[in-house]
This record gives sequence, C-alpha cells and structure tokens, in this order.
Amino acid sequence: MYGNEETNSGRKILTVSELTADLKALLEKSYPIIWITGEISNFRVPSSGHYYFTLKDAGAQVFSVMFKGQNRSLKFVPEDGMSVTGFGRISVYPPRGSYQLIFEYLEPAGAGALQAAFEQLKKKLSAEGLFDAEYKRSLPFLPSRIAVISSPTGAVVHDIIRIIHRRFPDMPIDILPVKVQGDGAVNDIVTALRIACEQSEADAIILARGGGSLEDLAAFNDEAVARAIFESETPVVSAVGHETDFTIADFVADLRAPTPSAAAELAVPVKADLKYTLQVLTRRISSLMMRMAADERLKAEKLTRRLVHPKRRLDDMMLRLDDQSTRLINAAKNRVSINKQQLFWLDGRLRAASPRRCVERLRERVERLQSRLEISTHAIIQLKRSRADGLRARVAALDPKSVLERGYSIVRRIPGQDVVTATGQVEVGNRVEVIVSRGSMTCRVEEKQGESKNG
Repeated sequence: MYGNEETNSGRKILTVSELTADLKALLEKSYPIIWITGEISNFRVPSSGHYYFTLKDAGAQVFSVMFKGQNRSLKFVPEDGMSVTGFGRISVYPPRGSYQLIFEYLEPAGAGALQAAFEQLKKKLSAEGLFDAEYKRSLPFLPSRIAVISSPTGAVVHDIIRIIHRRFPDMPIDILPVKVQGDGAVNDIVTALRIACEQSEADAIILARGGGSLEDLAAFNDEAVARAIFESETPVVSAVGHETDFTIADFVADLRAPTPSAAAELAVPVKADLKYTLQVLTRRISSLMMRMAADERLKAEKLTRRLVHPKRRLDDMMLRLDDQSTRLINAAKNRVSINKQQLFWLDGRLRAASPRRCVERLRERVERLQSRLEISTHAIIQLKRSRADGLRARVAALDPKSVLERGYSIVRRIPGQDVVTATGQVEVGNRVEVIVSRGSMTCRVEEKQGESKNG
C-alpha cells in the first residue's frame, strides 16, 4: 500500500515523506514568525558564510541557522555561551526529519548589538596590542600646525578653533571636514586621517565630535577608523563625546581628551605663559651671565697682580737655562764614561765567545762523536750478524726436510693423513704413507711392535 490508499481494514497509511511534509506545513503555518531567546552552543561558520548553531536552555535545545544574507547586517558575531534573543520561523528539514529555527534577526540578550560589537572589537584590538602604551607618542610641546578632523557644521570645530586661537593666536589650523555619523562617516574619517599624515604639515591631529548615543558614535567604534589612527605617523588626540563617553578611537589614540575643548587645551600651550616664562628665563640668564662676567673679571685682576715683569722673568729663565745646561753636560760626560766601561767589558765577553772559536770547538766535538759513532755502528753490525747466523743454524736444524735427509721418515694414515706417532694408531693390514726426503711410499702394516700399555 502507498500514499493515502486505504487498506481492506480501512486504515490510512502515510509514507515518511508525507508525514514529514504534513508536519512541516503544520509547523510553518502555526509558527510563521516567533521571538525566542536562549544560549548559543556549537557555533560554526562554513565556507558558505551561513551561521549554524544550537539554541538551548536548561530543558531543551533546537538546531538553528541564519543565512548569509541576514547575518551580514549583524553588528556583532555570535559566540558559544552568548545569550541571544531573535525572531525567525520554524521549518522542518526532511532529510533528517528534524525541525529547526531559521533566524532573520539576532541581538545579545540584555545588551544591544552595538554594545556587543563594541566589546568584541575592543577585546580583539587589545589582544593585537593596539592599545599598548609602548605605541603611544607624546604630543609636541609647541606644534607648528594643528589638524582638526570634525564636522564642519557643528559647534565642536568652532570651540576648538576659538580655544586654540585664544591660547595661541597665530597657530595655523588645518580643518578637514568629515561626516561624523551615518553612512560614509567611516570612509570620511579614514581618508581625513591619511590626508592629515601625508599632505598636511601638522604636528598633531585632533579627532573630535560632540556627545551622542552609542549609535551616533558608531563611526568612532569602527575597526577601520581604529587601524587608521594606529597607523598614523602624526600623534592623534581623540576628543569624542562627553567625558563619560568612551570609544575605540579613545583607546587607540595617542591621547584621549575628555571633551573637544580639553583637546584644544592639551594640543597647544598658552602663548602668553610661554612669553612670560621666556622673559623670566631671559632675565635669569642675563643676571647669571653678568655674575659670571664679574667673577671672570675679578679672576683676571688677581692674575694680573700675580704677573712678573717680562725682563725679570727672562733673566730668571736664563739663569735656570745655564744651570740646566751645565747639569746636562756633566750628566752626558758621566754617561759616556759609563758606556765606555760597559763597552770594554762587553768586548771582552764577545772575544771570549767568538763564533770562530765556538765553531772550532764544535767541529772537534763532531769529529769525536763521529768516530765513536762509526765504532759503535761496526760493533752493532757484527753482533747482529752473529745473532743472525746462530738463528739461521737453528732454523735449518728444525727444518723437517733436514730431518728427513738424515734418514728419518714421516708416516701418515690412509685415509685421513694423520701423522702416526704410536703403533696404537694403526691396525695390521692398514695402509700407510711413508714420506722420505725424496718422495713417498704407500705400505701395508704387517706387524706391530712396541704398543703402549693401554693398547
């Protein structure tokens, strides 16, 4: 039976596919759109870009999916263990026979998506070291030019210009107008930062906007803006929002100002204060130089009084020169006398150690040694020759051939070639080989005599 056919007993039998299709239609009709909350687990993103995860609570779980077209608009990335709230529809996946949730929207439970995205990006950039103090650069004490990146129509840029000119009236300021919120704000800020580094001669950059909600400050929590600030070769002061507002730009920037007005005060010193300090330092330097000149003048007067008339000084030097000349001549004479004595003594030693006499003595010694060497060599040769003759005679006496030439013979068993040294090694009738000095003979044993007691 197949499909909706009825059996003879009146029963209606469904196939698995039909049952699954009915359940799918029933669920999708009963729950077209639902809101649901739970905890994410087993989150994964395959190459397709879709989000697959399990949504669970203490008592149950359901398989969930969010397709790439929907998750592209999320302000955060879901993670395992994150509690979320979202809406979607229920569907049945026939190949597995299981139902699943297809989400259209997700947000972190208990916190907004922007706040979750802010925390995720903050954690990521902090792990990469973009917030580390070792990369923070100090602002120049007296910049030659200031670049301000802000909205050209807001009150922020006017406050910054007013405060900078009040503190340092002739300070050059480059205004780089940008959108500070909405579409295109991120690209405007990134482009302005690059222009300020590459084309402007500014020694410091102020990135500023007024306060607002987290949505209003979203451009300053963007990763592209954070990396542009970090890559800036010019020190950046972040002045975004009110004193209680914190953005990613604040953490990456070289210096955070609580307000845009405070940023202007941090960027430039007060010119009047600098002038006053310069005047004080100038007076102190002038006074110090005058005291030093007076001290040097007093030293010069003391040295002048200690000076001696040149003629008197010259006479003293002439007397001292005569005395030194006399002492030098006497010392030279004494030295010559001592050197002569040393020369005579060395000449006597040199004559006693004349090379010719040394050569003659060495020649005589060589001749004596050569004579002794010849006599010793001749005696050693005679001794070695005598020993060699004795060893040769002993070797000849031990040669088996010499023994055989004296009438002896060697008897060996056949077969086996064992040398017969006792009559017990052969039996009457055995064949033996008799080796003499010139050849060998094969013989048969006819009789044995002189057997050992054991034999």
